[in-house]
Amino acid sequence: MTDDNDEGIVPRFTVSGRIARPVREVFEAVVDPAKLSGYFTTGGAKGRLETGATVTWDFHDFPGAFPVTVVEVVPERRIVLRWEAAPDDDPGGLYDTTVTMEFEPLDGDTRTRVSITEEGFRPSAAGFKSAFGNCEAWTGMLCGMKVYVEHGITLRDGFYK
Repeated sequence: MTDDNDEGIVPRFTVSGRIARPVREVFEAVVDPAKLSGYFTTGGAKGRLETGATVTWDFHDFPGAFPVTVVEVVPERRIVLRWEAAPDDDPGGLYDTTVTMEFEPLDGDTRTRVSITEEGFRPSAAGFKSAFGNCEAWTGMLCGMKVYVEHGITLRDGFYK
């Protein structure tokens, strides 16, 4: 959950899950805002994830649309995003973290491994709190995506509101 560097321990994490669908279908479930809204962005997503775009994600559990900057999209392989970390009391003010999603075909492309890494949190109590909260949220996203893509079930429906 952490990296050591010149500044000490810096919070970062990676979560992974396997979804029993081809990588094309799983990747599309993330980049298509209508599909993403079906299992993750419970308040809605606006804008397709494409390199250079800025999209918005809204969540019932954290109301208000979050701007998300799409740094890189490599179709069916990787998505890199930047978004604002949860506010903290750091005198340095607001800052962004980087989210990298990687998609790996498994078992003859009948299953897909999705790995999500988020890094760039400040090495402060608030930074660690934000990292732990986002680790929980990305794990929930992978669980929601699995049941949505494999079975058409919206796991988060009514969970937060």
